[in-house]
Amino acid sequence: QARLVESGGGLVQAGGSLRLSCEASGLTSSSYIMGWFRQAPGKEREYVAHITWTGGSTFYTDSVRGRFTISRDNARNALYLQMNGLKPEDTAVYYCAAGPRYSAYPTKEKGYNYWGQGTQVTVSS
Repeated sequence: QARLVESGGGLVQAGGSLRLSCEASGLTSSSYIMGWFRQAPGKEREYVAHITWTGGSTFYTDSVRGRFTISRDNARNALYLQMNGLKPEDTAVYYCAAGPRYSAYPTKEKGYNYWGQGTQVTVSS
């Protein structure tokens, strides 16, 4: 069955970096757009970034643009999120997701079919 598994979360100080990974199985990652979402304590899950099925285009929410970089390796069925200049407000559980090649809602939860269980990122001040 299709599944996504995140890894790479942890505890870092403000200004630090982390690299999240997401490994997909049971599906062909190259046939999907892939994205990252996060859910901070007491808040709703929010969109972070996504990448097209070819990896040719990337998109980010305003709060992370310039600090985070999303990438994918279709040969490895893997998705990555390089996070630099982390801030306390980045603290959240981060989820990777896969959606249809031409998802109508690439920045919304409903635009994705498959989800990982999340990895915790905590940024201390």
